[in-house]
Amino acid sequence: MILTTVLISIISTVTFAKEVIAEGRTYSALGDYKIETADNPIQMKGENWKAFIISYTNTPMEVTVVVCKERKCKKFLVLSDELCVQYVCNSHYFGVERLDKSLEKEGYKTSDSNLNRIEYFHQKVLSHGQISELDATRYIAAFFPFLLKTDENNIAQL
Repeated sequence: MILTTVLISIISTVTFAKEVIAEGRTYSALGDYKIETADNPIQMKGENWKAFIISYTNTPMEVTVVVCKERKCKKFLVLSDELCVQYVCNSHYFGVERLDKSLEKEGYKTSDSNLNRIEYFHQKVLSHGQISELDATRYIAAFFPFLLKTDENNIAQL
């Protein structure tokens, strides 16, 4: 009976665990990142989109990255409690932008109060040419923490 319970627990854990697809360093106060696939697609603008969850070692904050495929580019909507932005990947560049006005209906807007404007302009072009979804998500995981205005409340005390 105990063996059966342990076996069911292990199978349940493996079945419901998110898949870690990448890990790396941010060189920011938020610490190292881990990227996992979201359990379910995210619905926005009436469609279901693939999503990733980014977590950091020094904060409980999680960041959701929603991948929206459009005609000639992909938009990576970066959503967190602290700041929402989008990264755009087209044939010319990959870089950060403010969220589209159309997303305000869904309750998402880029807030200037938490945005580090200097870093925002530094991230307007992070790479030239198209890059893969995984590489784009890695760039986002590594560079997004620098867009946040420094707030000691977001960082766990070490």
